[in-house]
Amino acid sequence: MERDVDVKREKRKFYKKFFLLFGLICLLFIGTISYGVYWAFYDMERLPKGEFLTEETSSDGQYTLKAYLTNGGATVSYAIRGELVFNEQSNKTKNIYWNYREQYATINWIDNDTVVINGHKLNVPNEKFDWRNQ
Repeated sequence: MERDVDVKREKRKFYKKFFLLFGLICLLFIGTISYGVYWAFYDMERLPKGEFLTEETSSDGQYTLKAYLTNGGATVSYAIRGELVFNEQSNKTKNIYWNYREQYATINWIDNDTVVINGHKLNVPNEKFDWRNQ
């Protein structure tokens, strides 16, 4: 009788460990797939370089926003990529603007940390505009 209780207890421990390990493996697999999809389709640091259009520097000289025209080929429309340059941090760059079906870039700095790109207001360096997320 006591042996049956020990066997049942051992089975419960085994199944508990098995399902915990199985759940962790499933979460790891789903996380890896999710990150892969993000990296392949939504990561702004993987955008095409494009052809330089224009640039504007903030009034305090801390940031420069450069705009590039990207051509996706015969079946895809033009897009504008906005690259923020950190002038005081050895010209480190960050993509903050990506909009589809645009061919021109109008950049206006409102103040030292606020820029308007083609009508989209962004507080730099933290905000981004990506048409794919709208």
